[in-house]
Amino acid sequence: MKYGYKRPLINDEQGLKQLQDMSYLEVWSENHPNMKKRNELEELLMRLTSGDELYVQSIVVLADSLSHFQDLLRVFERDQVTVTFVEENIKSTDILTMKLVDLLALVTDLQTKIKRHQSVFSAREAQKQGKTIGRPKKSDDNLQKAFDMYASKEFTFQQIKDETGISKSTLYRYLDQYSK
Repeated sequence: MKYGYKRPLINDEQGLKQLQDMSYLEVWSENHPNMKKRNELEELLMRLTSGDELYVQSIVVLADSLSHFQDLLRVFERDQVTVTFVEENIKSTDILTMKLVDLLALVTDLQTKIKRHQSVFSAREAQKQGKTIGRPKKSDDNLQKAFDMYASKEFTFQQIKDETGISKSTLYRYLDQYSK
C-alpha cells in the first residue's frame, strides 16, 4: 500500500504544497506543527506493514529531531517499509548506503530545518499568547546617554555599561541601526 504523510510547515501551514500530484496515496495529515501529540503519525506507523511505501515531502515533515529520525529509520528498516523523501529525492533505503560526506550533508540540513521549524512555530505560539518576542528594548534615555558618552570619547565601554546598563555589543548594534 502507498501512504502519504503531511503536517504544517513554515512555508506550507495548510499542507497544500506537500505531495502534489500524488492523489493515488492514502494521505494522513496532522493539523498542528508541534513535536508532541503527533497522533496521525503514530496511527500511520501502527498501520504500516512489510512492503508498504510512505511518501513525505521532506524529512522535516516526518522527524522532529535527529534521534527521532534515527528511531523512525530503524522502525522502517525493521518493518521493511520504504519511505520516499520527495524534496531530498531519496528513499530511506538509500540513506543506509550513502557515502559519509553525503550523509553528513543530509543530517546537517535536517538539523537546520528542524531548528528553524521549531523556532518559528514556537515564536508564533508565544505571540498568540501575548508574549513579547525578541530582545528587550533599551530605554531611550539610557540609550541616548550611552551614545553621548561614546561620542565624547571620555569614557571606556566599561564605564558606559556601568552607568547605562548597555553593553559594548548592544551599543554597537544600536549605533549600526541609527547610522543607516
